[in-house]
Amino acid sequence: MSRAFVGTRKGLFTVDVGADEGPTISRPAFDGVSVTNAVRDRRDGALYASLDHGHFGVHLHRSDDDGTSWSEIAAPEYPPKPEGVVDVNPMTQQETDWATQLAWTIEPGHPDEPGVLWCGTIPGGLFRSDDRGDSWQLVDALWNVPARAKWFGGGYDEAGIHSVSVDPRGPGRVVIGLSCGGAWRTADGGATWQVAATGMRADFVPPELADDPDTQDPHRLARCESDPDVIWCQHHCGIFRTEDDGTHWVEIEEAGPSTFGFAVAAHPADPGTAWFVPAVSDEVRVPVDGRFVVTRTRDGGRTFDVLTDGLPTGASYDLVYRHGMDVDAAGTTLMLGSTTGSLWWSPDGGDHFELLSAHLPPIHSVRFG
Repeated sequence: MSRAFVGTRKGLFTVDVGADEGPTISRPAFDGVSVTNAVRDRRDGALYASLDHGHFGVHLHRSDDDGTSWSEIAAPEYPPKPEGVVDVNPMTQQETDWATQLAWTIEPGHPDEPGVLWCGTIPGGLFRSDDRGDSWQLVDALWNVPARAKWFGGGYDEAGIHSVSVDPRGPGRVVIGLSCGGAWRTADGGATWQVAATGMRADFVPPELADDPDTQDPHRLARCESDPDVIWCQHHCGIFRTEDDGTHWVEIEEAGPSTFGFAVAAHPADPGTAWFVPAVSDEVRVPVDGRFVVTRTRDGGRTFDVLTDGLPTGASYDLVYRHGMDVDAAGTTLMLGSTTGSLWWSPDGGDHFELLSAHLPPIHSVRFG
């Protein structure tokens, strides 16, 4: 039995995949509330959910009984802006408000760091908790890097941290993905940071700035757990891959219908395998030719399969968000959900898909637990 958590605009759904029968979808928790993402902490079994209540702000919840009940915990809160500090968004030329607009992703820390959680937010701050989310601290060392003056929004007005990839080789080693601010790496629990986006390329800035690692727009990062130096990136301007933990990235120029998209899932045991969901472009966020497909590489990006079996055969205009696709711990069961509320799963790595529902609310995230 495996379980996936599906965060939607109107609640959190649980999908159970049995060994001898098809998946079943539960009634939602947080009925009617937008759930940005949800994750299980494999260290103690706790579940965490990030909720966006709109005008009423960001709320975080934890469950210690497998989702039967939930308790609200602290939400990341920015400190007051120091007097005299000028913090201007370089794109909008508007003052950046030091306030949590979205808790975009929650990620449990290393197995040797009990209680440690990370939370990536908009406007571009990373928070750390050492007590299972009962309190949070802004990671000042990242927030105060001089390069932050260049960061700007990718999809939102302000910059945002959407990917937090914990290195399984030891505590304190983390790579984060930031739109638009590149990728950053720490080896000491967030005390110091290095930019880790060299080799990425941006076509939305003047040509002389295209290679600037501080202004790249990685849409999503996904690490191979068994070979942690390998990280895949679905970028605003294509697909990239690193084999040295983000020190240098290599662009993959051909990948089926398109290299543009938002989601990527990395096989946990095979560093050469990853899945993507292509779209036309940033300006045209629909599948190429209205044909919804998943692409898969099994050789490190040299070639790609275009997977269609069980996916819509006619005109389809689904888009999959950054967190909208995941693969289970065995690397065989794939699940993805779209902005139109369709949810598919594949028990064989994408060779065949089955539609679980076409009537869920728009899907923000899918995460196996």
